[in-house]
Amino acid sequence: MTHDDTTTDPTGASLRRGPFRVGERVQLTDPKGRLHTITLHPDATFHTHKGYFRHEDLVGAPEGSVIANTGGIEYLAMRPLLSDYVLSMPRGAAVVYPKDAGQIVAMADIFPGARVIEAGVGSGALTMSLLRAVGDGGMLHSIERREDFAAIARGNVQAFFGGEHPAWRLSIGDLSDVLPGVAEPGSIDRVVLDMLAPWENLDAVARALAPGGVFISYVATTTQLSRLSEDLRADGRFTEPQAWETMIRGWHLEGLSVRPEHRMIGHTGFLLSTRRLAEGVIPPERKRRPAPSKDLVDESGEVESTRSHLDVPDEGWTPEAMGERPISEKKLRRVRREVGQAPEDQ
Repeated sequence: MTHDDTTTDPTGASLRRGPFRVGERVQLTDPKGRLHTITLHPDATFHTHKGYFRHEDLVGAPEGSVIANTGGIEYLAMRPLLSDYVLSMPRGAAVVYPKDAGQIVAMADIFPGARVIEAGVGSGALTMSLLRAVGDGGMLHSIERREDFAAIARGNVQAFFGGEHPAWRLSIGDLSDVLPGVAEPGSIDRVVLDMLAPWENLDAVARALAPGGVFISYVATTTQLSRLSEDLRADGRFTEPQAWETMIRGWHLEGLSVRPEHRMIGHTGFLLSTRRLAEGVIPPERKRRPAPSKDLVDESGEVESTRSHLDVPDEGWTPEAMGERPISEKKLRRVRREVGQAPEDQ
């Protein structure tokens, strides 16, 4: 088979058509249903304890081909879907799972041509879903505080789309500092945040969003969810926030044995959405039932507001406090090398 090094368009559309090419990621499924993701290189081989085959044997083959290794084990070869790619790509920070990315795209109504701000890029998983949604004619400006996370995201996004995406811009810095310089007031259709303390940026978000624009935030814990919802209500420039989470339970399909899988993807995070009101508008007061748990009674019998429990100093909202494991510098350097974004001094 001959190599096909055809140049792809900036959005990588041609990567998802035609025969396999050198440099592409390919997902292999073995007879037991296990998945293996490889990147095709002309001189590489795929090894297991039951044999091997040369990558070159797949180059030029159509998608959906079956290839056998030297031990006679057959593998089905497909291009990974975006959801597959996200779960197998090199990562530094934890990724937004496909189930949540799909909810964000749908519930925030990310449409072709939309002007979107994303902050908290992580490893670039959500970025790719947002770029798919806004299309070539839209604009996604991603903002990330950490340069190493931004480099990993850039490498993953470029690998998936086959190069620079025409709708994407990536800035390094704090959202509240970067956003006023990249977006005119009222010019943004959607804002998507994935960060520890999104409430710190509500003023910048409100200024950037057009009336009716959607703000959606991904948070990991109920404490963050409560703090964000209360601060949105207190701000007064947004509609009543709505929050939810999504869980996935797969099903086992084998003959007459059709039943739920024993394992499922439970909690990954909460999503909260709200919309920007017109400037100066005061929304109708929402009628609520008095909640017995709204106030707490301390040991002396005094009533104290639950809001005080959310007034944590800014330095208290850390990844470790939220139950996240710290990422070692060694791992970040390794992942940056994997995605072709190693620091210049290495």
